[in-house]
Amino acid sequence: MKNTLLLAAVSCFIVSCSSTAQAPKQKDYAKADVEKYMKSITPGDLKKHLYIVAGDEMQGRNTGEEGQKKAGKYLIEQYKKDGISYPKGATSFYQPVPSSFMMRPFSPKLGDSENIWAYIEGTEKPDEVLVISAHYDHVGMKNGEVYNGADDDGSGTVALLEIAQAFTQAKKDGYGPKRSILFLHVTGEEHGLHGSRYYSENPLFPISNTIADLNIDMIGRRDDAHKDNGNYVYVIGSDRLSTDLHNINEDANKKYTKLDLDYTFNDVNDPNQFYYRSDHYNFAKKGIPIIFYFNGVHDDYHQPGDKPEKIEYDLLAKRAQLAFVTAWELANRENRPVVDKK
Repeated sequence: MKNTLLLAAVSCFIVSCSSTAQAPKQKDYAKADVEKYMKSITPGDLKKHLYIVAGDEMQGRNTGEEGQKKAGKYLIEQYKKDGISYPKGATSFYQPVPSSFMMRPFSPKLGDSENIWAYIEGTEKPDEVLVISAHYDHVGMKNGEVYNGADDDGSGTVALLEIAQAFTQAKKDGYGPKRSILFLHVTGEEHGLHGSRYYSENPLFPISNTIADLNIDMIGRRDDAHKDNGNYVYVIGSDRLSTDLHNINEDANKKYTKLDLDYTFNDVNDPNQFYYRSDHYNFAKKGIPIIFYFNGVHDDYHQPGDKPEKIEYDLLAKRAQLAFVTAWELANRENRPVVDKK
């Protein structure tokens, strides 16, 4: 009888200790060293990735072609190295986008392609999802010459890798994002925003649960309007649907990155109409608040001169850091941004 009681006591103690050891340790997010994670996004890491993603061997990453698929495999390898998986509810890192979906009159036929997605599940509000997007396609090769697309949009593509890695480091320290984050590399942007349109019409997570899209498309260079000072980024669309989102981005920049936020192209009457010309627009059409981060056009836009050696990696890092700290606030604040405008 005594031995039975002793064994029972020991068993209870072991179970109790095991339960205590497995219980997740709650941390005060107000004490998180956000700047440390932000600074893990470095010019050197971005450069390492971009020389591969926008290298000649990727053949300009034309939609559905061998070079784009090779670039996609590289992205997936990096997510796996960082311990980041594909989203809950998916069976792989790929969301297939069929050729038939991308057909347009008088346009060349595109091959079957894929969006690529990676995912960090939220700790407190996992059903609410922040999307961070960039397109990983470019225009391919012409007359045997590679159009590398280092800025457009190799810069946004590698920024996503580094932002995801920064969130993963925070998660390891006990500060996993409270909301889920979907890192979405979309295809077919250059031919008509096809990949983001496909996702918005076939979302893995309900559109109503998507709190915002931060879209990063060309953040590695500067335009003629800022040739004497590269400490800027164009911000487009932040206030079109949500005053909250606009203020969150402004406050994050004031606290951490201190870039000059240029709203020139956010003017509804701006003739360039960039608000309608990148992947965020397919989210905005669904009523999801968006921000489009952009460095403006330059002489090498859609030209073979858009090569990795022309990227200003310190600027690329700082702009990616702004996207990260804005994403941090969106993922961890108490309430999702309110949509207060049509």
